[in-house]
Amino acid sequence: MTTTETTPAPIPTPAYAAEAPARVEWARHAPEVYKAMVRLDSAARKGLDPTLYELVKIRASQINHCAFCLDMHSKDALAAGESVERIVQLTAWEESRHFYTEKELAAIELTEAVTVLTDGFVPDEVYERAAGHFDEAELSQLIAAITVINAWNRFGVTCRMTPGHYRPGQHR
Repeated sequence: MTTTETTPAPIPTPAYAAEAPARVEWARHAPEVYKAMVRLDSAARKGLDPTLYELVKIRASQINHCAFCLDMHSKDALAAGESVERIVQLTAWEESRHFYTEKELAAIELTEAVTVLTDGFVPDEVYERAAGHFDEAELSQLIAAITVINAWNRFGVTCRMTPGHYRPGQHR
């Protein structure tokens, strides 16, 4: 008995919804605030591992539903050599702990606690776990980085900044 080979049907191209326009170009209308944010972002990254820094930015942006920042930081992470697998699994890091180091897990957990202040504070056990992996200077930088990406996310979500146009190496 012989089998006949068939050509698979072409995969249909998805019909995307029209791109929603930004509400306001806040950086153009508040350039001093934008410049201060860029300086703050630059200061917050000092002394942090670049891979860890991008994971923190991606995780906070996932929680905050900031599509613009997710687009930017996923592309930056990939350009820096991060794997697609680790970026994708970040949304389910608690079920995918084996993809990350203990230090990265402590940073991701701290990112969630700082980003979602539902109880009004960062739990002591989360802070202590992070403090066990970072010296005080590095922990301070990590807290700054988490705070800064949360601020960027608020601008992105509120102003409805449009994802999909960023290329690694570009500035915001």
